[in-house]
Amino acid sequence: MSDLVTRILDCVPPGTYALHGLLRLVDIVESDAVPTAAITGRNAPRMLVNPAFADRYAATPERLLMLVMHELHHVILGHTRLLPVSTALDNLVFDAVINALLCRAFPDPRGIELFTDFYAPDQVPAALLRPAEGWDPDRPTTRSEALVRAGHERLADVHRALYSPGGASYEELRAALEEACPEAAAAGTTLLGGHEPGGLHEGGLEERAPVLLDVVRSIVEEWPQPPEPIQGRSLASEVRNAFAPPRRVSGNRARLRALLRWAGGLSDRGDVRAIGPVERTIATPLRSRARRDVVLDLLGSPVLLHDGTVTSRGRTRAGERVHVYLDVSGSVSGFVGVLAAAVRDCAQIVHPAIHAFSTVVADATLADLAAGRFRTTGGTDVRCIAEHARTNDVRRAVLLTDGYVGRATGIDAETLSGMRIAAAYTSTEIPGDLAPFVGRHDTLEVTA
Repeated sequence: MSDLVTRILDCVPPGTYALHGLLRLVDIVESDAVPTAAITGRNAPRMLVNPAFADRYAATPERLLMLVMHELHHVILGHTRLLPVSTALDNLVFDAVINALLCRAFPDPRGIELFTDFYAPDQVPAALLRPAEGWDPDRPTTRSEALVRAGHERLADVHRALYSPGGASYEELRAALEEACPEAAAAGTTLLGGHEPGGLHEGGLEERAPVLLDVVRSIVEEWPQPPEPIQGRSLASEVRNAFAPPRRVSGNRARLRALLRWAGGLSDRGDVRAIGPVERTIATPLRSRARRDVVLDLLGSPVLLHDGTVTSRGRTRAGERVHVYLDVSGSVSGFVGVLAAAVRDCAQIVHPAIHAFSTVVADATLADLAAGRFRTTGGTDVRCIAEHARTNDVRRAVLLTDGYVGRATGIDAETLSGMRIAAAYTSTEIPGDLAPFVGRHDTLEVTA
């Protein structure tokens, strides 16, 4: 191993953040092909590190750790799935979010020096990618004087919020940047990590590097939460309107209908059935108190047989339709219209409220699906499904998803284990996130 590789493997304190397993899984390579660093590759992911950059800006273990954590946070915050193609301004926003989050979560001044040394405090937009001069994590009220002197008061306020416990939303940051920083200036800013084509941020990481994604998620589950968690920093906190016109693909209706029938215990007629008391109408000689019988009796035309009822056990309609959880996260953004069309084709046996999920559940009606309307944060989190099911007492469900929803633990795993769940996947390459809870599954065609 080279000296740089050894330094990267040694930069994480033993037993901290569970990163040693990742660093031994990833093939660490010195490379001049990237200006700073990048994680790329398929089943055997590689971390590319520019040795000249590492020698100049990440010469200490604390700075190297920040560099590694910066790359991983693009995965953690879902930046690899939210946008199929990121613009220079998007990448600038992503890095500003991550750098602020790392400074707040890991406030070791020796690590923060990676940002303060690499980015000048008196240049725009570089000043946004580092804390302001004099920033104190215990009293984060400092505004960037460089931004104020440049006349960017709004951007200075958003930057200060970004480095404070209250945080700043993605939309606030992007709006302030669009006002202060043209796309050309954003494109000319050197960012940490691999923002080049084919790198970590190109999108579709689930298909390009599933092993990396799975390991990173398992690592994050073991991380301690910071004393003051930062809110509103990720795109995953922004619920926004989206549009995907329905598009039918042959065969999907039959596959989804079979899964719905299994999940709901449906009869061939599509009714949810259960065993219980059934009341039947019979003819009986016993006199009834029906008004018609009384009148005919008074007119001298007595009725010999009357309508009566008996109760016995049998199959009866339970009145329940199957709940559908429709994945509308960024990783399935190109398939939402196909999935929505399949749901609409099975309208008679699905619950009228379609539970569109990303990191939150935002119900949509069948009319919404017909119009291509839904709401999403772009991210994915199985916890929102479990919480919705608990709150609404959902017992039978079908999930339409690519399967990359994260692992359920604790009470969320208990909730999903107590349900009858079927899954309609968008690919035959199925991740293991939902495997413990899905009793039956099939694959829908997502291309015509």
